[in-house]
Amino acid sequence: MEIKDTYNTIEYPPAEILFKEKKSKFFGYAFPITSEEEVKLLIDTLRKLYPNAGHFCYAYQIGTETIAYRANDDGEPSNSAGMPIYGQILSFAITNILVVVVRIFGGVKLGVGGLISAYKTTAQLVLKNAVIVEKTIDINFIISFDYKDMNKIMRVIKEKKIEIINQEMQINEISGLPMGKIEIKSRKKNAEIIFDIFNSMFEITVKRL
Repeated sequence: MEIKDTYNTIEYPPAEILFKEKKSKFFGYAFPITSEEEVKLLIDTLRKLYPNAGHFCYAYQIGTETIAYRANDDGEPSNSAGMPIYGQILSFAITNILVVVVRIFGGVKLGVGGLISAYKTTAQLVLKNAVIVEKTIDINFIISFDYKDMNKIMRVIKEKKIEIINQEMQINEISGLPMGKIEIKSRKKNAEIIFDIFNSMFEITVKRL
């Protein structure tokens, strides 16, 4: 069975969208994120942008294999805002994303059904406005080796078209000879093969990060 090692996300934040319903204004935003710490910073930025707004409702999903998500109603009736937004994240089958809908109350109550529809529609519109891209799930390795083995390491990296993330040279404390460390990145479906190639080489250590 082929390993699935791709996921969909957005490359960059799309332009804000505005949805109006019975004088209330709903501003929709989407942001690519990779950690929960980013969420508060982005919400705080929007709070400064809209000091008169009453609700900053949002949902996010992070991860590719282990998923973390949250839906927040921010004072709206339970499940009338955050979950409809999260439903659109699921509908578009994307991850590593935060969708925020900012509401400025227009004086007319929408009711729970009206709120669900408005938040869902706003999230849907902003995601339709976004550029969705497919990315690979990657595994990183550190290869440690004596400097004399540099050429054969680089030959494999070139042949297999492996991406180098970082490389450094240092002195081996025991032998006093120069040694190298290279961090590489491989698509998940190729990772086991790449690991085995380097692991089978004499005097070379490979470690998965």
